[in-house]
Amino acid sequence: MSVNVLYSTSARANGGRDGRSATLDGALDVKLSRPKELGGAGAEGVNPEQLFAAGYAACFLSAMQFVASQGGTAKVPADATVTATVGIGPRSEGGFGLEIALAVSLPGVERAAAEALVEKAHQVCPYSNATRGNIDVKLSVV
Repeated sequence: MSVNVLYSTSARANGGRDGRSATLDGALDVKLSRPKELGGAGAEGVNPEQLFAAGYAACFLSAMQFVASQGGTAKVPADATVTATVGIGPRSEGGFGLEIALAVSLPGVERAAAEALVEKAHQVCPYSNATRGNIDVKLSVV
């Protein structure tokens, strides 16, 4: 599969989960901290799962807006939200794995229409396409 890349960005990390990560253009620069649940001190800072959850939530909401702009689906209200929950832990096959839950709120949109929009967005969202077949992603309309 090829991708016609319209935008790309680069980030560099040092120190792993207890270090720093920053985009090369300087737009993002974050202190990283390992959560207590993964053996860290739980110090101030963010972790890769938080960054992934924030990115996936924003991207999925944009995917819903894109799908709605193509017609044939419900419109996305201005107060729509996507909450992404990312879990990490050891896999039974070895190594570590992720699981993701996306809780979508579309106030004022009839439930069946909301569910159809979410399913269509899940087919076009690049994060959904990247995780499909690798990570269990649970979708819900709340």
